[in-house]
Amino acid sequence: MKAAVLGAGAWGTTFAAVLADAGCEVTLWGRDEAVASSVNDSRRNERFLPGVELPAGVSATTDASAALAGAELAAVALPSQKVRAIIEPFAALLEPDALVVSLMKGVERDTHERMSTVLSEAWDVPTSRVVVVSGPNLAKEIAAKQPTATVIAAEDEAVAERVSHATASGYFRPYTNTDVLGVELSGAYKNIIAVAVGIADGMGFGHNTTATVITRGLAEITRLGLALGAKPDTFSGLAGMGDLIATCASPLSRNHTLGSHIGAGLSLEDAIARTGGTAEGVTTSQSIQELARESGVDVPICDAVVAMLHDGQPKEAVLGALLSRPRKAEGA
Repeated sequence: MKAAVLGAGAWGTTFAAVLADAGCEVTLWGRDEAVASSVNDSRRNERFLPGVELPAGVSATTDASAALAGAELAAVALPSQKVRAIIEPFAALLEPDALVVSLMKGVERDTHERMSTVLSEAWDVPTSRVVVVSGPNLAKEIAAKQPTATVIAAEDEAVAERVSHATASGYFRPYTNTDVLGVELSGAYKNIIAVAVGIADGMGFGHNTTATVITRGLAEITRLGLALGAKPDTFSGLAGMGDLIATCASPLSRNHTLGSHIGAGLSLEDAIARTGGTAEGVTTSQSIQELARESGVDVPICDAVVAMLHDGQPKEAVLGALLSRPRKAEGA
């Protein structure tokens, strides 16, 4: 299969390598000429993925038309709040029957739309041709060919199987799923929980607190997901609990890192600068909070993250408010 990956950051570059290792011919697109030249000349992207040698099947370009020409699969790994504006001009370049793959984990701020819907609208393709990749996807570990499993979600099982075949290798094990909503919601929401865990770490709390936030965070994700029509099994699987554990526990997670800076006392602006790259949970927290309010779903951890990041409330006051919530049965 000939594939294009739009977005030459760490995850886009890693996914290009995953496709190439599975036998695809891959063109990586990005705006930075130096990155493209480095990939082509030395098979490295030292800016975003230092120390990793890319497969020979990966080439790079800054020309979107060259990247998308003949591509049977077009994967997108761009910041979720900017992706619509970036890719809309490329709509006419997409092959008529190409599969569109979202590698992003966010919810658009103004529309509250998931990334699969954004891609469908921006490129005017039916949602049946849009596929979502999610799960524990820490780019540096996958680039190092450490064993990992992921979820390939699509409305049509046969479409998911095609992308699964295009990515499977000795270190990358895809599982298919038709619950696109649940998979995407899990991927976006876990970034918010990771910020919360990072804040707790930055404040000096230990494993009990981390376990509490992760577990109650999963309950919160599940509650909203079920209200929106997702399938319950999704949240106990790779896209739900699996991704949540990886993102909350790993120092490689930008969302966890940003949260730890906030917990240590930095302002949001300084935490973003210190973290580097895009921490999707920052803006997605507002989108999810609004979506939950529209659905009448209680999301206290998300509310707490918004209060600390966007409303200027002291983290100690927010923590006190969380702990003083009315007691209830765990499954309620």
